[in-house]
Amino acid sequence: MQKHIYLIGICGTAMASLAGMLKQQGHEVTGSDAAAYPPMSDLLRSLDITVHEPYAERNLDRRPDLVVVGNAISRGNVELERVLDERIPFCSMASVLHDEFLVGRESLVVAGTHGKTTTTSMLAWIYETASARNPRLSPSFLIGGVAENFGTSFMVRPTEPFILEGDEYDTAFFDKGPKFLHYFPDSAILTHVEFDHADIYADLAAVKTAFKRFVNLIPRRGRLVAYDASENVSECVAKAFCTVERYGFQDSSYWRIADLRHDGPMTRWTLWRGGEQFAELSLPMSGEHNALNATAAAALTAGQGIPVGMIVEALQSFRSVKRRLEVKAVAEGVTIIDDFAHHPTAIRETLRALRERYPGQRLIAVLEPRSNTLRRNVFEAALVESLALADRVILAGVFKSENIPAIERLDPSHVIGGLRERGVPAALYQDADGIVAALSPEVRNGDVVAILSNGGFGGIYQKLPRGIAEAATAGRLAGRFS
Repeated sequence: MQKHIYLIGICGTAMASLAGMLKQQGHEVTGSDAAAYPPMSDLLRSLDITVHEPYAERNLDRRPDLVVVGNAISRGNVELERVLDERIPFCSMASVLHDEFLVGRESLVVAGTHGKTTTTSMLAWIYETASARNPRLSPSFLIGGVAENFGTSFMVRPTEPFILEGDEYDTAFFDKGPKFLHYFPDSAILTHVEFDHADIYADLAAVKTAFKRFVNLIPRRGRLVAYDASENVSECVAKAFCTVERYGFQDSSYWRIADLRHDGPMTRWTLWRGGEQFAELSLPMSGEHNALNATAAAALTAGQGIPVGMIVEALQSFRSVKRRLEVKAVAEGVTIIDDFAHHPTAIRETLRALRERYPGQRLIAVLEPRSNTLRRNVFEAALVESLALADRVILAGVFKSENIPAIERLDPSHVIGGLRERGVPAALYQDADGIVAALSPEVRNGDVVAILSNGGFGGIYQKLPRGIAEAATAGRLAGRFS
């Protein structure tokens, strides 16, 4: 039955994707946000979905049948208050996703602190490639980013497989459990387990509890593919009732990566399964972490009966995800990379991958502490360790620092000081404009600039290439760091 479904906070990545899925299902979909912003505002416009901005009680004058409340929405939001006062039916994104899309389908969920988006995209692309021979394998999916092979973050088909990125962040103001507890996986991947989301998890023990509950949802007939070089992952999968297959580089790994090598833009390795050679795999992406992501996707799909040849073909043609080691521009010989940085471990793996992809070239890391984890001081020391892999580091001021209690807030000067003690040149500028003004005349041909942020970062992705070009035109490129 068609409903009028209204989404509060519709411009969030997952919420906008859900809006598109609901529209595909034939529902009338509208919503609101504080301000509509790309890329999701562009997606919603292309789907002809009305977005009200800013939040206002009058936006609900035409009473919807159901309101989906985004997890960024708190009590005090004027629309939420009207929903509660008038008892308009409401639910969370995760619950409507389950009720509208997952019932009666095969739910394949990728969870973990790192690598979820890329691994989910790989999983969906393997299924899509295999569906050319077996249309029943054509996947529906919901990914927390734009998968470049598909050009979208979601797809809804009438077939059985539904592939989901399983987010451990909380669900809604009235449901503080992780979203992935609503997805009831038939089979799953668990990549890594580390302390993250310091705004909602008190400590690592709380994070592990969430992942243990996720594992406990997998039925006995299901399968769990889990990384094997993490004690935290081992603890989380120890009491699984389903078959557990571990993957990694260890001699004891059921899915073992061997002979990993980098060949220009390609990463190649031999994958072994239970002591027998499974396949020679190649991936047009850099980084050991991406080989691990691809191995996890290969392992799960092989267990689902997808032929090895289809797996090999899909990974060879995989085109990554927007904002994951994405080349945004090349300006005057300077390569500018965008990467969705949210945690020191992710930053470390990104910089390691760039070292492999651009050997011998100077690597400059530009970090905006924007995620709820990076804005806090719990990872100051780890952040220094990760950023020290760069030749030069530039930090922006902490995003919306006033929202973090002073006692918990990251102090960028501590990170700068720690890097300088290690001999890594480092500097702090408050915003994107300051960074562009300082960096543009300093870079030189062959430099690689990694911009690390999980947000818009003041338009730096557009401003820096323009600044470099203007500095070159004015003859101000120094050819060295000052």
